[in-house]
Amino acid sequence: MPKMKSNSGAKKRYDLTGTGKVKRKHAYKSHILTKKSNKRKRNLGYSTLVSDTESKRAKILAGV
Repeated sequence: MPKMKSNSGAKKRYDLTGTGKVKRKHAYKSHILTKKSNKRKRNLGYSTLVSDTESKRAKILAGV
């Protein structure tokens, strides 16, 4: 059986923390920023963790 290929889009989007949790960026920060408040844009800039239910899938896709 050949090796599984990791998803190249997921490789670029996800990162592992030191404890093995999956880190991700927020969406909606790339364009149409004029109607979004400064607080909303600021909070979208910070990274967050993938939920526990999705982290297993993200690890498999990203190959980490």
